[in-house]
Amino acid sequence: MNYEALYDRILRRVDNGAYLAYADAVPAAQQAPMAELGAYIQSPGFSPDTARELARRFHADGRIDRIMYLSALHVIAMSPSVKDYTEAARLIAEKELEAMSLGGPQLQVNLASVDRHRGALAFLNGNYDVALDYFSRAFERQRSAGNLGNVLAALIRLGDVADARDLLSRIRTGLPDTIVQALDDMIRIDPDLALLRTELPR
Repeated sequence: MNYEALYDRILRRVDNGAYLAYADAVPAAQQAPMAELGAYIQSPGFSPDTARELARRFHADGRIDRIMYLSALHVIAMSPSVKDYTEAARLIAEKELEAMSLGGPQLQVNLASVDRHRGALAFLNGNYDVALDYFSRAFERQRSAGNLGNVLAALIRLGDVADARDLLSRIRTGLPDTIVQALDDMIRIDPDLALLRTELPR
C-alpha cells in the first residue's frame, strides 16, 4: 500500500516545540494520582470495581479533573480482564463532549486523546486500518512519540512492516532528536513494536 499521504501528514512542517514525550499529556498536578491509578490497573490484584472507585474518589477529591476521570474509566473498560468495548465507546463520546465543552488551550490535546482512545478501540477489535486513521489524527493534534508509536503498531498489524520501517527511517531524518529518542525507548519495551527493534541504533 502507498502511504505517502500518511508520511506527509506526519512529517510536514514540524514544530519542534510542539512535541511531548509520550502519548498522554497529564497536567503536573494530576500526574501522581493518574500514575497510582495506572499502576493499580497493571497490578496482579487488579479489580475493576476497586479501580473505578479509586478514580471516582480522586475525582471527587479534586485530584483529577473530569477529562482524566473519563480517561481512567476508559482504560479500565478496555483492560484485558474487562473488555467492555460498548462502555469504552460510550466513555469516548462523553469525553469528546467534555473536551469541546471545556475548550481552551488544551482542546487539541484533549481531542487527540479522544482520537487515540478511538484508535485503541479499533485496534483491539482488529480494525487496524481504522485504528491507523485515528492514530494519525491523534498525532496531527498532538505531536508525540506515543502517538507515532501507535501509528507504527497499526502498520505492523496491517502486515505492512516494510512501510513501518520506511516511516521510522523518515522519522529519524525528519523529526527532532527528542522525539526520536522517546520513540526508540518505546520500541525497546512495547511488544507491538518488537519487529522494529532491529532498526534501533547500536
